[in-house]
Amino acid sequence: MLLIDSPSNNAHFNIASEEYLLNRFPTEDIFLLYVNAPSIIVGKFQNTLAEINLDYVDEKKIKVVRRMSGGGSVYHDLGNLNFSFHTLLGEKDFGDFSFFTQPVLTMLNALGVPAELKGRNDLLVEGKKFSGNAKLARQGKMIQHGTILLNSEMEVLGEALKINPLKFIDKAIKSNRARVTNLIHYLPKTTTTQTLKDLLTAEIIKSNPAAKRYELTPEDLAGIELLVKQKYETWDWNFGFSPNYNFKKALKVPAGFIEIHLDVMHGVIDKAKIFGDFFAPKPIEDLEALLIGRKHDTADLQQFFSEITLSDFFGQVTNEEIVEGFR
Repeated sequence: MLLIDSPSNNAHFNIASEEYLLNRFPTEDIFLLYVNAPSIIVGKFQNTLAEINLDYVDEKKIKVVRRMSGGGSVYHDLGNLNFSFHTLLGEKDFGDFSFFTQPVLTMLNALGVPAELKGRNDLLVEGKKFSGNAKLARQGKMIQHGTILLNSEMEVLGEALKINPLKFIDKAIKSNRARVTNLIHYLPKTTTTQTLKDLLTAEIIKSNPAAKRYELTPEDLAGIELLVKQKYETWDWNFGFSPNYNFKKALKVPAGFIEIHLDVMHGVIDKAKIFGDFFAPKPIEDLEALLIGRKHDTADLQQFFSEITLSDFFGQVTNEEIVEGFR
């Protein structure tokens, strides 16, 4: 088994590293640890916009990254440790999360934390979740990865994942917003993510005495960065990959009431209808037609609206007021 401690706190890099290592080491077992700066990690089959508080995420400059595995969205920050096991598919039951979560439980139980696996894939302490886990199978290997909330900013977590359920209608996988807690309440206050890294690595070595530490080479780092550029920091992967959905939002601006309905396919507007009591010289149908084929993306729409005369369609409105209706 290779023991790898990521040198980066960049979520784009760390999520990309999982795919890179899958290809780089097609047969070896791997135990990867990483800590991300503030970010939201979205499940592969989720509608990203329906999982995040976009205004808050933009304001706080929180990265949004889609991972390869299914399941729900999770918030990461420097108070959260992430672990990832890579092994050959077939050696372990794909539906069984207990094997690779047991080292975490053993470590925590030895520290006096009454942690346990509950349901299919969550680790709880006193009924509150501190770890969510997900899996994927690809190219003959399986990855199981999970989180360990040690001392995350719970207020930020709550706000970043607070969404308006009335804005989206889709069949995408929805996150289960369980009650969560930080393990720092059950551990010495001096405990850090590095402390947990060291303890968890030691636990892994107990059952894998032949395990050896592996440092990412310059070639590895370049390969991961290339994957970041080509996939993991792109709008097409993080937002455009979302399942088809219907979006609607109503807002009141000085020019009147505006209600926006969109059918979105793979992140691109396929149909648009705009209603309201505003007054304008040009038919709103002309604007609806111009929206077809555009990304349902704030930056892209803001640029588009700056290139047309909005007053032709809505009267006296600002770019920011209209963009708000599409968020």
